[in-house]
Amino acid sequence: MKILVTGSAGFIGMHTAEKLLARGDTVIGLDNMNDYYDVNLKKARLARLMAHPNYRHVHADLADRPAMENLFAVHGPERVIHLAAQAGVRYSKENPHAYTSSNLEGFLNVLEGCRNFEVKHLVFASTSSAYGANTHMPYAETESTEHPLTFYAATKKANEMMAHCYAHQYGLSCTGLRFFTVYGPWGRPDMAFFSFTKAIIEGKAIPVFNYGKHTRDFTYVDDIVDGVIRACDKPATPNPDWNGDTPDPSSSSAPYRIYNIGSGRNTPLLRYIELLEQAIGQKAELELQPMMVGDVPDTLASVEALHDATGYTPSTPVEVGVPAFVAWYRDFYKA
Repeated sequence: MKILVTGSAGFIGMHTAEKLLARGDTVIGLDNMNDYYDVNLKKARLARLMAHPNYRHVHADLADRPAMENLFAVHGPERVIHLAAQAGVRYSKENPHAYTSSNLEGFLNVLEGCRNFEVKHLVFASTSSAYGANTHMPYAETESTEHPLTFYAATKKANEMMAHCYAHQYGLSCTGLRFFTVYGPWGRPDMAFFSFTKAIIEGKAIPVFNYGKHTRDFTYVDDIVDGVIRACDKPATPNPDWNGDTPDPSSSSAPYRIYNIGSGRNTPLLRYIELLEQAIGQKAELELQPMMVGDVPDTLASVEALHDATGYTPSTPVEVGVPAFVAWYRDFYKA
């Protein structure tokens, strides 16, 4: 199968592309290699993919409409796994326009490419941040997500709504996946697990918000990729039981589905830091700080829907995943 993976030089994108290539698919990768974080890390990820004979890379920006139209016309992907986006909850306060360009205009170009070139299934990345002010745990896809707390989350919620329009109007099969705190080898430097590791190794203090009282549904990247590909292999279909009088937000009378993709377990942040300390062999110096505006104290995913639909069963505990990340970090950075 020929599959377009956007954000292929990104964290989840590289791992997803590698697994698709390993099973025999042809992967067209798209990435603009921007400098939101260390481009050398992106180049190292991309080099792994470029070594594979069934990988084709397109260097382009999602918001470049002619380039996106050309990509679909030339390569003709059968399915699309859309992972490229301007990520980062906190950065959206500093540079919101970057999010409209990539996450709104860019996503529209992906939708138009899928519509005009008869893509069979679009799987796209959403976020657990969509749950916003919701406090009921675990988060379930059938709950309302009308109160996002950050602009990043609002753009991803908009993606879900845009995809539903295309599913309804054009019959485009669309599946949105709400990711929960993904970590693991080749991760993003702007994420806490990465910056904490770097600081501990360098003997620097780490800022810990909400005085360390956070809990998170930390999900190992291999589990995430397994779920992404399982979702890709099962195109969304209309829900025959959907009723407009009591609408289910996670499905539709159109071929549209929304799923959580997490571990289904929440871990105290201080326990996660403890595991980092054990794997690194050094104690962390903690700077306990108040909770940041727009942050939430806890996250926990209900993953039953994705399991029921695809067999998704996350299996990597943090006690295994954290040492695996630290081992990669030390090897890659010679730390």
